[in-house]
Amino acid sequence: MRLAHAALLMLAAGLATPVEAACDVKGAKIEETIARKSELQEAANKQTVRDLRTLRDAAIVLETYSYVTECERVLEIVKTLAADPEKTIEKGDTDEEKAEDLQEARKPKPALDPAAPAKPK
Repeated sequence: MRLAHAALLMLAAGLATPVEAACDVKGAKIEETIARKSELQEAANKQTVRDLRTLRDAAIVLETYSYVTECERVLEIVKTLAADPEKTIEKGDTDEEKAEDLQEARKPKPALDPAAPAKPK
């Protein structure tokens, strides 16, 4: 009986999946990396810094919804971009007008009132 009990315990241990570790956004020290890179402190690179922070925030949201693998991937991308700001800035789109459009798109829009009449176009 003891042997059967031990075999069941070993089988159960083998079938149990380990709990996946949380994505360590705080440990990635994105803000510290941004602060250390002089290129990212230049006014012309504000959009790049906003993008890095947006990606960091996306990682936080992914972790919140238990998308650990995706969170880790986004953090990997942020670290890569932040590690070589000069290359990132060259690679990125620095069009400020486009950046302003993106900022506007991020603002929450008021909920539509289904009882309100439709506005003419």
